[in-house]
Amino acid sequence: MDNKDKDITQECAIALNEMCNGSKFALQHFGPHSVCEDGEIMPFNTQMAIVTHYLHNRCSRFAKTYEEKANGLIEDIYDIKRQHSTISYACDNDVQYSLFKDIFSVPFLPAEQPRFSFIDLFAGIGGFRIAMQNLGGKCVFSSEWDAQAQKTYLLNFGEVPFGDITKDATKSYIPDGFDILCAGFPCQAFSMAGKRLGFEETRGTLFFDVAEIIHRKRPKAFFLENVKGLLIHDKGKTIKTILSVLRDNLDYYVPEPQIINAMDFGVPQHRERVYIVGFRKDQGVSEFTYPSPTDRSKTFADIKEENVVSTKYYLSTQYIHTLVEHKKRHKAKGHGFGYAIVQDNEVANAIVVGGMGRERNLVIDKRLTDFTPVTNIKGEVNREGIRRMTPREWARLQGFPDKFIIGVADASAYKQFGNSVAIPAIQATAQEIIKRIDLNHKTAYELKR
Repeated sequence: MDNKDKDITQECAIALNEMCNGSKFALQHFGPHSVCEDGEIMPFNTQMAIVTHYLHNRCSRFAKTYEEKANGLIEDIYDIKRQHSTISYACDNDVQYSLFKDIFSVPFLPAEQPRFSFIDLFAGIGGFRIAMQNLGGKCVFSSEWDAQAQKTYLLNFGEVPFGDITKDATKSYIPDGFDILCAGFPCQAFSMAGKRLGFEETRGTLFFDVAEIIHRKRPKAFFLENVKGLLIHDKGKTIKTILSVLRDNLDYYVPEPQIINAMDFGVPQHRERVYIVGFRKDQGVSEFTYPSPTDRSKTFADIKEENVVSTKYYLSTQYIHTLVEHKKRHKAKGHGFGYAIVQDNEVANAIVVGGMGRERNLVIDKRLTDFTPVTNIKGEVNREGIRRMTPREWARLQGFPDKFIIGVADASAYKQFGNSVAIPAIQATAQEIIKRIDLNHKTAYELKR
């Protein structure tokens, strides 16, 4: 690339914050490669998903799935951003890197020589991805429909996840030949009336889409995560259906699911989730032991903010009064609902989205000296030091490193961390999976594909 080309690509470079802000590039309206077969313009997020997946996989065989469309979109971007420059365009690696160099300057890049490959479904903000990358994995496809979570994912991994995984167009970008499927799929109701337990009975649920992908792609193993209530949902019929599909219809070895508590793996949060793992039969796996607890010593003090936090996290006197009265009413009815204060030497309750998720994890922090409100509140800032945990403290409760970028408003951040997985528990379980699969040789099944 000569100096003029370098100047052009430098000027045309697309920053991560430009993508995260939903900047409307002209290519959304005029780029020839952004037009779908039905004549509709491909959404901006989908365009960036294709481009970022291609660039992060271009040195591997997985790039083939994205290559043709990605090169066209990159050409559109370059042509439009340079405003009809007379300098000729060549879609080479130097130009591609220069245009999107920001996506390689993120906190969590995969290992240069990965041990295995995986896909990240219902990816959220990448809890599964961090755990798998810590073990030497390479993510070759990610999917997450929430736009705010996509932004957080991009800021940390340099990749825009694809959107709705129930759509065939999204599934068409999943490459062949990856090793492990990871999915923290949401639990939905299964209709069981008058039906046999089988694959078709899961249609219309998000588990069906996971099962369909396993059926099509036949990964060596899968790792699914869900709320522990899945085991008793619909009087146990839901988990019975799921296991029947995985074992009988898809023909995987699936040991009994197990409830794993995050507080057993080095984070001070009482968070129980059910894990389901499975192995393709040709991997020769006939036993699986979930990981034993490794560290139960952590308390809130270990993840507490080192410095005084903003006054906005401290509750008003009026709101505290409301919480106290609310708890009294439920106690009178024999319920245990209501706010809870976690002491520095205690373990936090599970962080959850909605309801009283934040109020179940209030803390005492008496370091505040300036009680001037920074938001509109009723009453005044309390003097007892009662505050909500910060988003960074929630991140730490899930095992996210402090270099993880929180680039969204607090409301979105609480939602994202509350919906995420506990990284240390995921990583400990994934390590047991990796021990049991063949990462060194192509099996007869894979050689046929």
